[in-house]
Amino acid sequence: MAVFGGIKCVKYIMFIFNFFFWLAGTGVLAIGLWLRFDSKTKGLFEGTEGTESPYVFFTGVYILIVAGSLMMVVGFLGCCGAIQESPCMLGLFFFFLIIIFAIEVAAGFWGFSNQSKVVEDITQFYMQTYKNYKENPQDTLKKTLLLIQTGLDCCGPTGSVIDFAQDTCPPRVGLDSLITKSCPDAIDEVFDSKLHIIGGVGIAIGVIMVFGMIFSMLLCCAIRKSREIV
Repeated sequence: MAVFGGIKCVKYIMFIFNFFFWLAGTGVLAIGLWLRFDSKTKGLFEGTEGTESPYVFFTGVYILIVAGSLMMVVGFLGCCGAIQESPCMLGLFFFFLIIIFAIEVAAGFWGFSNQSKVVEDITQFYMQTYKNYKENPQDTLKKTLLLIQTGLDCCGPTGSVIDFAQDTCPPRVGLDSLITKSCPDAIDEVFDSKLHIIGGVGIAIGVIMVFGMIFSMLLCCAIRKSREIV
């Protein structure tokens, strides 16, 4: 009876942790979609003639989207394994969880070590787009600059009124037009703030994964012991 009671207790704990893991996957997916479609970063994905989207940032965002989707699937698998008391499903859950944990750790080191590279690539993309528009004022380039500068609330490489392409800057009234941020500085600010959010979510997910692995093994052992008794 004690074994069966232990299984029931661990099963419910396992279900709860897997539910939170599924929610964490939803959070990762949401961050990836946020970075992909947020007005402040959406323009970075829209490569124009003579410019290319920043590769490092582009790759990182899609990794987040894929990882979040995979975490949701694995969390669902863990919930089903806990409810049905299936050692096979729990074993698969544990296996995939180790893989995701290793990927997350590697991605975390990659992200923090390439932070300056990401900002540099995006700044270079912006400066190249600005230069191309200055040399050849095409409508597609204008739309890209307008989208980036409106989203970041910045104007030009220096933020001063002497910058070219004032028609692509957010509208300003009175003295506000004299104190506009430069776009390279705005890019730094945006990605510094978002990196802290992503890092916090990553740490929370890592903790959930460790507990998920522990409880999946506890439940597997309890199920096997109960079947040996029966």
